[in-house]
Amino acid sequence: MSYMSCALRAAAPRCLPAPWRSPRPFSSAAGPTAKKSVPYQKTLKEEGSGSGEPSRPPPSSAEVVVVGGGSLGCQTTYHLAKQGVTNVVLLERDRLTSGTTWHTAGLLWQLRPSDVEVELLAHTRDVVSRDLPAETGLHTGWVENGGLFIASNKQRLDEYKRLMSLGKVYGVESYVLTPSQTKDLYPLMNIDDLYGTLYVPKDGTMDPAGTCSTLARAATARGATIIENCPVTGIQVRADDFGVKRVYAVETAHGTIQTPCVVNCAGVWARALGQLAGVHVPLVGMHHAYVVTERIEGIQNMPNVRDHDASVYLRLQGDALSVGGYESNPIFWEEVSEKFAFGLFDLDWDVFTQHIEGAIHRVPVLEKTGIKSTVCGPESFTADHKPLMGEAPEVRGFFLGCGFNSAGMMLGGGCGKELAHWIIHGRPEKDMYGYDIRQRFHHSLTDNNLWIRERSHESYAKNYSVVFPHDEPLAGRNMRKDPLHEELLQQGCVFQERHGWERPGWFSPRGAAPVLDYDYYGAYGRERHKDYTYNRLLGDEYTFDFPPHHDIIKNECLTCRNALALFDMSYFGKFYLVGPEATKAANWLFSADVSKAPGSTVYTCMLNKQGGVESDLTVSRISPGDPASPLAPAFEGDGYYLAIGGAVAQHNWSHITSVLQDMKLQCKLLDCSEELGMMSIQGPLSRVVLQEVLDTDLSNEAFPFSTHKITTAAGCTVRAMRLSFVGEMGWELHVPRADCVKVYRAVMQAGARHGITNAGYRAIDSLSIEKGYRHWHADLRPDDTPLEAGLAFTCKLKSSIPFLGREAVEAQKAKGIFRRLICFTTEEKVPMFGLEAVWRDGKVVGHIRRAEFGFAIDKTIAYGYIRDPAGGPVSLDFVKSGSYELERMGVTYPARAHTKSPFDPNNKRVKGFY
Repeated sequence: MSYMSCALRAAAPRCLPAPWRSPRPFSSAAGPTAKKSVPYQKTLKEEGSGSGEPSRPPPSSAEVVVVGGGSLGCQTTYHLAKQGVTNVVLLERDRLTSGTTWHTAGLLWQLRPSDVEVELLAHTRDVVSRDLPAETGLHTGWVENGGLFIASNKQRLDEYKRLMSLGKVYGVESYVLTPSQTKDLYPLMNIDDLYGTLYVPKDGTMDPAGTCSTLARAATARGATIIENCPVTGIQVRADDFGVKRVYAVETAHGTIQTPCVVNCAGVWARALGQLAGVHVPLVGMHHAYVVTERIEGIQNMPNVRDHDASVYLRLQGDALSVGGYESNPIFWEEVSEKFAFGLFDLDWDVFTQHIEGAIHRVPVLEKTGIKSTVCGPESFTADHKPLMGEAPEVRGFFLGCGFNSAGMMLGGGCGKELAHWIIHGRPEKDMYGYDIRQRFHHSLTDNNLWIRERSHESYAKNYSVVFPHDEPLAGRNMRKDPLHEELLQQGCVFQERHGWERPGWFSPRGAAPVLDYDYYGAYGRERHKDYTYNRLLGDEYTFDFPPHHDIIKNECLTCRNALALFDMSYFGKFYLVGPEATKAANWLFSADVSKAPGSTVYTCMLNKQGGVESDLTVSRISPGDPASPLAPAFEGDGYYLAIGGAVAQHNWSHITSVLQDMKLQCKLLDCSEELGMMSIQGPLSRVVLQEVLDTDLSNEAFPFSTHKITTAAGCTVRAMRLSFVGEMGWELHVPRADCVKVYRAVMQAGARHGITNAGYRAIDSLSIEKGYRHWHADLRPDDTPLEAGLAFTCKLKSSIPFLGREAVEAQKAKGIFRRLICFTTEEKVPMFGLEAVWRDGKVVGHIRRAEFGFAIDKTIAYGYIRDPAGGPVSLDFVKSGSYELERMGVTYPARAHTKSPFDPNNKRVKGFY
């Protein structure tokens, strides 16, 4: 028999990066002899699997074809059938679960630092514990033994307290336990180094075979067709009359199925399936492992354990444990085999030993416990550790449901339901932006193998890391640099990464902090960077208190409020919508009336059919210009210039493109994001300084708010726009790339004697929330409407012009608003970051979406949507009549609700009245 302690001694001496270096001596090269085997009594592996004959002949056509019979494929097929799509076919090349699902640990934890993910997990739990047994009379294998998160430092316990507060919003029962309480719950645990734990009694585990076979039974009962032993050999894609590529058919080894919709749920094999349709699927395959112990006396009925700081989990397996985790040096599956089914790899003990060390430390009895079997199989991982979902940008009708980062079982129910709704209705019910393949990665990155590999490695290695508010990746950096990058780097700019762009975060007075090439945290024999300034600055902010650079950001903010600041916003998306039917498209796309005279600029939203906000942006009417100029392109018909936050530019591009394709309009969308830089000069002295640089009159009469014009700056042609994202008088300068440095230096020289400063997006976050400006995908999402978000003024409801989402907005206006975005401030100076629970008169009514500290008003500011617990509409009287508290890490703080911005509520400063 092999023992846990033997496994430790078996690993040859090796250089592991801290904190993985073991203090134990390695005295033997002999490896443990545990067999390879999954710990489940039943799997779907049978004699004859992959025999070449399909379980039934494929039909000639289908409404939807799902490819891949694992957790996501079965859940998606089940939810499609449940939502009324009965002509759905699931194709599995071998048997259900044969790829990665069959060997998964099947854990389900209800709390994660994301409101949407908490909702997705709740639905999965409902499906496996309630819905499927009720529909089929079968047991899915759900075991509700609870979950226990271990905190061995203050920051980790703070994170768990944040999760507990969020759980109260969603009714997830959870408790923060002391070390002694933890010992009472789990007597075998070593609590010597514990700060505390988070206990969630209704967490549990799922059985892969039981869950998927029950899903298949329920789906076929509703009319779905499931065909095993039927590999896909090709995807037919055809271009329509407008040149748009669309799915036409799926080719299999046993016949062709004509269909307008394919769903790629092929897991590790999803990349190869995508290639058949010309679709990039940015994921990688890795070895992911756990070991199963022999019987442990006293372990029965214990909760599952996640010791994040040791990067290890302990899953109850009857009277034994499964032990696994996430290491810093995972093994990539370099050549994914098409024939791999119900397969396992040999476990690399040198890689896995670090998990055994952590497990023995937490549950010491494991040192003398035998290892019954090893389970090392393939899993797919992505660049941001989020699944890949939604319609691919390259081909209409080709959907993704893959790349689940070893969480396909726990997220499967929620994501399967959303994916089904997406396919049927064109969008999901929930805000799935963080999972949407169209939005998250710039198209230049989705087929960049080095970027995918680096980012996927870092996401894997940091999977159990504390999720701090201001963390940034170290992998895959410097992919997209704006024209001012080097100039700002030398002035101490600490960059953030968004959508591949390096954008200014804040400015360190200590000098340059460049982002270096990725060192894989010292894994794979690579040398870790020494004296890495950028990484050290990130590490300084690993806190849930006010960060150490709080006063630096305060100075950037107050300089903007009292003098002026320059913000490099060059990463913004900069699109032109032009053509004979551009105005027809603009009227339909944009909620506000943008069909004004050239020279006007309008802040507007774009909505979906349900009235949810897909974007907020500025749209400027333009006149035709020089064919060679990125500032004013030549075009026939009408033209509009769109400026959009760079982190969501790809989302906007995809949304607009899809609408234009569906409407078949004669206009086109041009992307000039790389050709133009963008500087925003904001503050009470902005006019004085820019009047020295710009060759145009900047008075209120000559250059009013929300207008733009072509002019010159330092001898260079620029487009100047009088706009503000921070609540001050100011102008944006949109500048051809080659001229950006010259214009920047001219502005900084003119502003020097007036106290100008560089400022970054950390300052913008504070300044904008202080003024009450929305951030899309923070306090404004696709499942929020303009009426709920206080943006009714962006909707042209007084006109007769139809626009996308108008009917839904009008219906909501007539029915009443049942949730509303509210601004809160707290007198006590306490840091908040979002996900805090909102209490009204002793009842939880919502949670905070976005929070920052407002330096001008010297208060914490938080925005969140609230509901009436009684189910009634949320009127302004309801808002004003309540007494509020915000719960942060289990502690409540009195809060004041505002119906107007607490800073400059009459909007005087942006108009130049100080």
